Amino acid sequence: MAVAADVVARTLAVVLAVALLSPRLVSSNSEGDALYALRKSLSDPDNVLQSWDPTLVNPCTWFHITCNQDNRVTRVDLGNSNLSGHLVPELGHLEHLQYLELYKNNIQGAIPAEFGNLKSLISLDLYNNNISGVIPPTLGKLKSLVFLRLNDNRLTGQIPRELVKTSSLKVVDVSNNDLCGTIPTTGPFEHIPLNNFENNPRLEGPELQGLAMYDTNC
Repeated sequence: MAVAADVVARTLAVVLAVALLSPRLVSSNSEGDALYALRKSLSDPDNVLQSWDPTLVNPCTWFHITCNQDNRVTRVDLGNSNLSGHLVPELGHLEHLQYLELYKNNIQGAIPAEFGNLKSLISLDLYNNNISGVIPPTLGKLKSLVFLRLNDNRLTGQIPRELVKTSSLKVVDVSNNDLCGTIPTTGPFEHIPLNNFENNPRLEGPELQGLAMYDTNC
């Protein structure tokens, strides 16, 4: 009887351990899946993504990826990596991501609205690419965002007024795009220099008395 009781106790211990670990494994795998979706959407002539192996439990051993002590992805560092292709909405699953560095590549297409789910994001650096479409209003949900650098792309549309409520913003650079409408002057935009908006031929200048001047033709 003692042997049987010992077997039962050991079995329960194993089941409990699996139950405790499962959420972490599932979340880590979902992060790996999200990053692998990005890899599949990109052309990588210099093989900088060669270590991104989707069969691993989590992506923390991949080059250009940083994780915290809980094996959650906090940084993606792929600036100036000769990449081309598109961003993917799956990146919105990286809820612990703080730094997304994809500057100085040849990434095309739109910024996914799902980036508004990156609730821990501090820095979004997509400058010097070939990104088009509008700046997603969902970025206004990023309450930890400090750096938003989207300059030197092909972005169109207006600067989302949702960003005015992002009090953490310190740096916004959208120069050298094709934005239109007016420049916000309230909230964090009160301290953003005007040269961070220059070379947008259809951008008309600062709002009058902080009132948004929406252009229906924009």
